[in-house]
Amino acid sequence: MTIRSDTRQLYLQVIDRLKKDIENGLYKEKEKLPSEFELSKRLGVSRTTLREALRLLEEENVLTRRHGVGTFVNTKPLFSSGIENLNSVTDMIISSGKTPGAQYISTEIIEASIEDKNRFMPKEIDSLAKIERVRTADGEPVVYCVDKIVKELIPIEKVHNQDSIFHVLEDYGSKHVSYAVTHIEPVGFHADISPLLNSQPDQSLLLLKQMHYTDTDEPVLYSANYFRSDVFSFYVVRKRI
Repeated sequence: MTIRSDTRQLYLQVIDRLKKDIENGLYKEKEKLPSEFELSKRLGVSRTTLREALRLLEEENVLTRRHGVGTFVNTKPLFSSGIENLNSVTDMIISSGKTPGAQYISTEIIEASIEDKNRFMPKEIDSLAKIERVRTADGEPVVYCVDKIVKELIPIEKVHNQDSIFHVLEDYGSKHVSYAVTHIEPVGFHADISPLLNSQPDQSLLLLKQMHYTDTDEPVLYSANYFRSDVFSFYVVRKRI
């Protein structure tokens, strides 16, 4: 069946066709697609229709278009979850069938800034334990993590013994993280972080800023996690009220 025999708008048909071709292995991950001229000829549509389909596929993170180079198939995210589910990065990596690891950048006690003090209110803090790490999945860097924890809740010398900060808080601080308030920001190329994650110059990151609380609303952990968008995908379930 040709694309034009379908009654839907042509660009929607092109999107479905290209997705099926990718799923069937005609176009593999990280592979460059044929030129717009060749692809529009194969599909029997105008280049205008094709470009609209490619634009929407890029918004869905299925494709990446590199100016002056071509259009490439993105790798499928290893982990996809509703943002309403609160999991540690370690558990995310394990759930994808990979082995979690960590490369420590720094571990130190820092003086709390005014911004830090505001985040941890009503708890009064003067200093925090700050941990910066690159999290890996089967040895591949996938997340850059900056964690700030109430100093009294975590023995800094024990941090390297466990990958999950959640588990350290439970084992040594007797604090169970119950929920978090999360802000999500798309981040373009980051001069310091992107190279550590082996990200391409045109590859975006997903920044999750999270303040974590116990079931008694006690603030215990602030994290800023930079996720590779080709590895992690988050979505939100919204209900009509």
